[in-house]
Amino acid sequence: MPAAVRGTPYLPDGAHQGGGGLSGAEQKIKTLSPAVAAHLQRIYSAHADTVTKAWRQEDVSVWLRCCQGDDEAELARDFPLHQDWDYESFFQYITSSAANSIAPPRSQDLSYPLSSYFISSSHNTYLTGNQFSSDSSVDAYRNVLLRGCRCIEVDVWDGSDSESEDDDGDAESVTSSSSSSSDDAYGSGEEGTASKLKRKAKSRLPSFLGGRKKSKDKKVPEPTTTTPPPPLPAVAATTTEAAPVGLSAETNPLERCKSGGSASLFQTLSRKSTKEPRVLHGYTLTKDITFRDVCEAIKDYGFATTDLPLIVSLEVHCSAEQQERMVDIMRQIWGDLLLPEPEEDAKYLPTPEELRGKILVKVKYAPPNNEGGSTGSTTPEELDNTAAAASGGLSEEAGQPKQQAKKPSKVIWSLSKMGIYTRGVSFKSLMQPEANMPTHIFSLSESGVMDVHKESRSALFEHNKHYLMRAYPSGMRILSSNLDPAVFWRKGIQIVALNWQNWDEGMMLNEGMFAGTGGYVLKPVGYRCAKLTDSNPSPSPSPLASDTQADAVQHYTMDLTINVLAAQSLPLPPGDDNIDSFRPYLKVELHVEEPGERHGTDELPQDGKEKGGEYKAKTKSIKGGCDPDWEGKFGAQTELKFENIPGVVPELSFVRFLVLDDEIGRDSLAAWACVRLDRLREGYRFVHLLDAKGMESDGAVLVKISKKLRL
Repeated sequence: MPAAVRGTPYLPDGAHQGGGGLSGAEQKIKTLSPAVAAHLQRIYSAHADTVTKAWRQEDVSVWLRCCQGDDEAELARDFPLHQDWDYESFFQYITSSAANSIAPPRSQDLSYPLSSYFISSSHNTYLTGNQFSSDSSVDAYRNVLLRGCRCIEVDVWDGSDSESEDDDGDAESVTSSSSSSSDDAYGSGEEGTASKLKRKAKSRLPSFLGGRKKSKDKKVPEPTTTTPPPPLPAVAATTTEAAPVGLSAETNPLERCKSGGSASLFQTLSRKSTKEPRVLHGYTLTKDITFRDVCEAIKDYGFATTDLPLIVSLEVHCSAEQQERMVDIMRQIWGDLLLPEPEEDAKYLPTPEELRGKILVKVKYAPPNNEGGSTGSTTPEELDNTAAAASGGLSEEAGQPKQQAKKPSKVIWSLSKMGIYTRGVSFKSLMQPEANMPTHIFSLSESGVMDVHKESRSALFEHNKHYLMRAYPSGMRILSSNLDPAVFWRKGIQIVALNWQNWDEGMMLNEGMFAGTGGYVLKPVGYRCAKLTDSNPSPSPSPLASDTQADAVQHYTMDLTINVLAAQSLPLPPGDDNIDSFRPYLKVELHVEEPGERHGTDELPQDGKEKGGEYKAKTKSIKGGCDPDWEGKFGAQTELKFENIPGVVPELSFVRFLVLDDEIGRDSLAAWACVRLDRLREGYRFVHLLDAKGMESDGAVLVKISKKLRL
């Protein structure tokens, strides 16, 4: 297994960490606190025969159907339903995964085109902390892949000649030396443009992110707009089309019979150069890791938890020579995990079922007759931000000064053609010619999506039925906060990239969406395109379609009541080890669609966040312990009610359970759970909790849930 960069923060075992689907696993209650045991005994006694003290068979059936809303046919495999229940039988049921508040995911139909699925996705996957000065780590890829992520991001830059990692130096020395390597490749003897920007950026960085303290007497200069020197011109390869560029017959015996032994100038350069591409967040103080190590981690862990297809989103900032190395490394390490090169361009997107066990490379599309496209160093994410493109100041994604008249990045054909079904195209409008190319994928920042929705919400929604789109957080989220992904899912966007290293509302909702699914969730009916069939060989969009998120699916009005009885084994907030001072309370939040967001009549939520604060309720706090008994303390069940909630789409609405410590000032998060509304079970249930860092815990809350949906 590739080693992590020395000095990076500890990353826990992703197999036991939430954010991408852990709460869908089977969870059981191992032990009972006295308070919870007393509640269960009372529930059992309330339905027991007064003479036999047992539940008669017919009473068991009525309770399971009417109170719990369970499917008896499913329970019959594990529980004795055709006989009376004693307390032991009841105990076996109520402490099993069958009494979990979250229902298991339905068996998914994976035969729709890729555009018909939401896909669990990561942004700047390599980072372990903030976006400006944190470390990169190979372990970050291992972590998110074990947690169920199916779209990861790799930002690739030119490597340094030394290939040595100066992990003990400060962030500036590492990034300055490494980032200026591309300038050295162009023959510049002076400090590289990127290094200058980083040095100036660090002087402007707040001290808590590792920046220099400003002098009171000296004014820190503003960053200046500079254009980096152009890359080396592309050199046409002399190898045949069948041979992967960059592998000669001598170095790759498997290709000897295909290539005819001819080698390109790039192959000669590759053999002479000791450089290999690096992965880091450009124009920042983040440290780097090698592209090769990242590819090794993807090979080792990409299909450790599921065989559903994995999308690797490449942001390419490399010279042509280094792009050749990228191709060599990916083909060498991933081998048969890559899709075979098709004989012709795809006419429609394939299904997840057809792509099991395969890596899909998402990379900037460069037409073959363009031989790599235009010059420059801007990436699709820097260009695909429709709002930021017209504004001054810092760009959304990279955080560097705006440069006018930048052109798309140069991507060589041998790399571009690896993007078979995921061809990155710079977004200009939904009417541009590439918007009808079946394999294109647009990447827009959160504000870019909002602008498009405001102006063309019907066209945006229709596009996302048939084609892929990716949304990513604003570059101004320096501390790696997340957007609200539900806002973007409701616009049909399949790939909503989140910062998995940060635990906030966005990552909790991601857990709620993808719990137990393997990272793919079939969209609601009105959000999908048609299946590919003999009678419908190409599900192309209808020019007359006018659906939006407001009318594509049925919206309901909901009444939800959660009676909170007791909790047990609650974890303490991070850094707190004093149980006596712990004052836990349970807060429940509903995340549903706002009318203004749905109809486009009001301004959309700022920063992609719900106006929501409207649907929240909480219990009282109880001092001194991890096993609070709300009913025992206050003499009655604590009832949290949400009545007449409009605009509810169960597949796109969520319930968050938050256990917080009642403190002076801001209350600390101790534990949480998030459940998609269509999977929230009724009746007496245990809400199994993850701790504040998303790790599995023994914490659980005993509740009684009533949920009513009406038109």
